Amino acid sequence: MSRLTTELLIEPNIVRENIIQLKNKINNSSNFMAIIKSDAYGHILPNIVNDIDDLVDGYGVVRLEEAIELRKISNKKILLMQGVYSNEDFKEATENSLDLVIHNSYQFEIIKENNYFQNLWFKINTGMNRLGFDEDEFMNIYNSYLTDKKFILMSHLSASNVPEDPSNKIQFDKYENIYKQLHSDVSKSIANTGCILNFPEKSYDWVRVGIGIFGGYIGNEKLKTAMTLRSPIINIRNIKKGEKVGYDGRAVAMKDMKIATVYMGYADGLPNHIKDGTVVKINNQDARVFGKVSMDVTTLDVSNINDCKIEDWCEFFSPNHSINNLASSNGLISYDLMIRIKSRVKRYYKNI
Repeated sequence: MSRLTTELLIEPNIVRENIIQLKNKINNSSNFMAIIKSDAYGHILPNIVNDIDDLVDGYGVVRLEEAIELRKISNKKILLMQGVYSNEDFKEATENSLDLVIHNSYQFEIIKENNYFQNLWFKINTGMNRLGFDEDEFMNIYNSYLTDKKFILMSHLSASNVPEDPSNKIQFDKYENIYKQLHSDVSKSIANTGCILNFPEKSYDWVRVGIGIFGGYIGNEKLKTAMTLRSPIINIRNIKKGEKVGYDGRAVAMKDMKIATVYMGYADGLPNHIKDGTVVKINNQDARVFGKVSMDVTTLDVSNINDCKIEDWCEFFSPNHSINNLASSNGLISYDLMIRIKSRVKRYYKNI
């Protein structure tokens, strides 16, 4: 028997396929920015950049350290999506030719103090109420400092994945109302994955796409999950009707059952609160979580799988078993599952 371990397999070819699908939805004149924050959503940022650099026009990250490392491997536009908060960070950002988001007056004071008006994205709040200028505040800045400056006007949609949500129209209208007051050299960016799929006419000058390129967007089966999380079976046992499985005896057998134990638990990044009945795949057949996830193992009902055995793989998600299945059935989001995988899970990056 070889050493058994839980594995995360990353497939850049699928990331490329997802990007191509999304690019086919947008205007030919639109630029495509890949959002690859948090180590490319757990997909290993340097590797992903090397494999998609020919397909994209730029990248977006949140942390300055990540942007500086990214600059070492790509000459494309790099957007620091939450900007800088000190003159020291401003200096590092500009030395590395980063684009900066300006979302409040504190940041604008840094820009004004340094008389720097290049490669700026001004973020306006159209209804998400996290970051961004309110209209009056932004227009005061615009009229005082920006009437002859080139920049990109951006905002962020809160419900673009639900096209019938009325907040979409409210946000689009607010955005357009501000934009029409500006001079003609201002570029536009509001589209994320959901916007591209549901409102492609809003792709404008730049789209900013994160979860879609990694296959974590709910509601589009053509965008494939670009990673496989799998763990081997390390034990199989039969239990009788009425017996309990796992901590607190949460799972009670309603009939005689066959239970497989797999070599992954919450210490590997699997959420502790995964529900009984959550579907996973063994030998391309459905198995179901049965019992609380433990630190190191998870138990499954495999009563319907006749040929499973120790060393067979259990797939929690894969290109053929969307990460959204695990997420949506447990009140989670795919973003969370992608970035929570722990270091003791062995990562394999498939070469193109």
